[in-house]
Amino acid sequence: MSNKHPNLLTPSIGLGCMNLSHAYGSPVAEEEAVKALHEAFDMGYRHFDTATLYGGGKNELLVGKSLKHLRNEFFLASKCGMAIVDGKKEINGRPDNIRQQCENSLKRLGVEHIDLYYLHRKDPNVAIEESVGALNDLVKEGKIGSIGLSEVSAETLRKAHAEAPIAALQSEYSLWTRNPEIAALEATKELGVTFVAFSPLARGYLTGAVNSADELEQGDIRLNMPRFNDEHYPTNLALLNNFLEMAKEIGCTPAQLALAWVLHQGDHVVAIPGTRFVNHMRDNLAASDVKLSAGQLNDLNDMINQSNVSGTRYNAVQQKEIDTEEF
Repeated sequence: MSNKHPNLLTPSIGLGCMNLSHAYGSPVAEEEAVKALHEAFDMGYRHFDTATLYGGGKNELLVGKSLKHLRNEFFLASKCGMAIVDGKKEINGRPDNIRQQCENSLKRLGVEHIDLYYLHRKDPNVAIEESVGALNDLVKEGKIGSIGLSEVSAETLRKAHAEAPIAALQSEYSLWTRNPEIAALEATKELGVTFVAFSPLARGYLTGAVNSADELEQGDIRLNMPRFNDEHYPTNLALLNNFLEMAKEIGCTPAQLALAWVLHQGDHVVAIPGTRFVNHMRDNLAASDVKLSAGQLNDLNDMINQSNVSGTRYNAVQQKEIDTEEF
């Protein structure tokens, strides 16, 4: 075993484990999912990201079962404050709930310590300082190593950081979701907070693998996202042609190009693409070797951005759950 415990920034690509249990069609069979997580570790992943919400706790159980015997060899992140309660998604950032969910996470994961524990969503009915205060108590007790926030604004981050040190802000970030560029990227850099980009492949769009929403399985969350519907997706697909062409010219896959763009946005930026497929995990991990010139970055910025992508990233119901800046 190595003496140095892996940290959040190394390697710069982690694994979002959600897809194995939740959100994108049917969950992967357990035996296959365990095997995939073992292979992910063997190929070099050292940052694994899960949450109370995913699969109603099943994803934490899966990550625990697969990796707890390697506990000192990887960086473990999970989340609280959003869960399935009586069959419905509930956002609850009250201190007593955060404490209880942490105990449950530790139990499901089969560990005594979680390196990074995020508040998955800001509870509009609870002051952020209260939620963060409860997380800070868990840090003092040694149950969690550090505090993270997910999908919050720069203003909320600053308030939280004044209450207790925030280690990471996780938000959706890719060529087609640029909201962090409004204020969050700058605020994280200024405060010394790691920025963790989820859905850096634009929920599969930037891989070129999704030609139409008709290809998506029933229950896939993208079916409720405006950008993937018949009104908007054809426009978005048309934007991909030059992107796919550039990947070919550079000699990398579209997924690697999308991830390389994210990683070039700052030394404090890491990405956690999620996938159910081992070959995609391998492909994604290699993206940290792709170097882009200033000219290529400018071309990519012009190709796909908030001005030419059609449709909002969330529907009206989902939009109410987040606290990020909007264009």
